[in-house]
Amino acid sequence: MLSSPELAPPADDSSPWPIGGVFLPSADIDSVMGLLHLREFQSFFVFATRGVQCILQKENKIFRVLERSDQQVKWQTLSSKGRLGCHFSEDSSGPPDFICDTVPLGGSYPDYVSEQMLRALAHDEAAVGFVIQRGDKRLFFVPSLSGASAMWKSAAETSDVILIDGTFWSDDELARTGRSNKSAREIGHLPLSGPGGLLEQFPANTKGRKILIHINNTNPILNEESAEHRTVLEAGFEIAYDGMDFNL
Repeated sequence: MLSSPELAPPADDSSPWPIGGVFLPSADIDSVMGLLHLREFQSFFVFATRGVQCILQKENKIFRVLERSDQQVKWQTLSSKGRLGCHFSEDSSGPPDFICDTVPLGGSYPDYVSEQMLRALAHDEAAVGFVIQRGDKRLFFVPSLSGASAMWKSAAETSDVILIDGTFWSDDELARTGRSNKSAREIGHLPLSGPGGLLEQFPANTKGRKILIHINNTNPILNEESAEHRTVLEAGFEIAYDGMDFNL
């Protein structure tokens, strides 16, 4: 919060709370852990698919801190492919302030989910991307792209800003660095390079800014002197950094 003072809690109760809602693309730890920093008694909305909600409400007891007071969290259910009119205030009587479209991405639920619960969850609710539209401007947010579905491509083509999964450079990156025996694809991330990688698959006719996010510390694109860093820049991608601002 110190680096983003506009998101800091208000100094007194008379000031509006700066965070009205949270959109969860999946139940991955990287996506949901921030909820624990918002666990105080201020009310806010959480938008997520039914599968993600079920995991947080029933599977992991630590998230019960979100239920310490009445209406502490107001759950809003998203379908894996749908459109929702959203408001910045609790008054939903007027026109929506922005529109959110969900885009199914394929992929799977996190490893920490029990086999029993997995059998009860809808597969297409495991991971979604969000197209946030206000007026004629569109932002596409897709932090975890498995490559199991191609539906993300049309959303990328029509968005002004695309924040997209840049976790790994290569499929065997974790094995080569001694971190894991699993490949990038096996843990739900399409690598940037190689046959069928993001650089190869990304639509060539996209007009918006394309920005790589969720970058793992093993990814060589973080080294500004590396060939991999130059490759993504030459392909027209930007590399996200802390404090990055977007004006649409």
